[in-house]
Amino acid sequence: MFNKQKKFEEAVLSGEYSNDDIEYSSYYKDSFKRLKKNKMAMLCAIIILLLVIIAVFAPVLAPYDPDVQDYANILKAPSKAHLLGTDEYGRDILSRIIYGTRVSLSVGLLAQVLATLIGVTLGALAAYYGGWVDTVISRITEIFAAFPDLIFAMGIMFVIGPGIKNIFIALGLLTWVRTARMIRGQILQLKEKEYVEAAKASGATAFHTITKHLIPNCISTVIVLVTLGIPNAIMYEASLSFLGLGIQPPTASWGSMISSAQPFISYLPTYSIFPGIAIMITVIAFNIFGDGLRDALDPKMKN
Repeated sequence: MFNKQKKFEEAVLSGEYSNDDIEYSSYYKDSFKRLKKNKMAMLCAIIILLLVIIAVFAPVLAPYDPDVQDYANILKAPSKAHLLGTDEYGRDILSRIIYGTRVSLSVGLLAQVLATLIGVTLGALAAYYGGWVDTVISRITEIFAAFPDLIFAMGIMFVIGPGIKNIFIALGLLTWVRTARMIRGQILQLKEKEYVEAAKASGATAFHTITKHLIPNCISTVIVLVTLGIPNAIMYEASLSFLGLGIQPPTASWGSMISSAQPFISYLPTYSIFPGIAIMITVIAFNIFGDGLRDALDPKMKN
């Protein structure tokens, strides 16, 4: 133990570790401890992990091929052969829900990756440079924020056309505004710190200052924004697919399954209920986990 402590002290003195590294390590350890105390958030984290496992191992877990049509078993109620029943083409609903998990999680994650890249970049540039750069980016942000989210997403999909790749782009363009505003506000505070002034005084470029000193200190905010943004993207994807502007048949999507079930809702209500339950569980799990993560990463919650 003494040797480990001595080596650590030598590493700090030699510059291998900095005080910031020690503070960051302690900060994230404390945050994880607070997160573990939130039982509901941890339960939702387990649910999210299970959803990821289902998405990854969908070919193994699905009892049938989600696209195989069996006209001898059209609109069957739940049974031993088909646990959640079949749709109007005889396709197994459980298999399609399992494969729909892949679509929902991939759309939510990739859309948030695109939104984060756009939002962090524009927010950081606006805050760091200020002046006309900040004015232009702020006006663009206000224009995007002025439109109702779903209507704006529908407009983008009308222009670029339906499809899974296009829905990534549409939702990415839709959800970057909040990220840009949050990052801008945080960097406006951070850029006045002593270590940023020291970096500028030592001749660091704007790119180096932004990427090495400012954005890394916003990581906790970005993590929370991504976690809370994923359920929103999943809901938008389901809504667009329900309206026929999102994922196109025969690809399994929870939103398109609910849309297809409309004519049969009185005859086979479980057809639309089960995909709706899948959406509800996923969205609630991400929202509760995101709230717990936000509380855990908030320094004000330390005590």
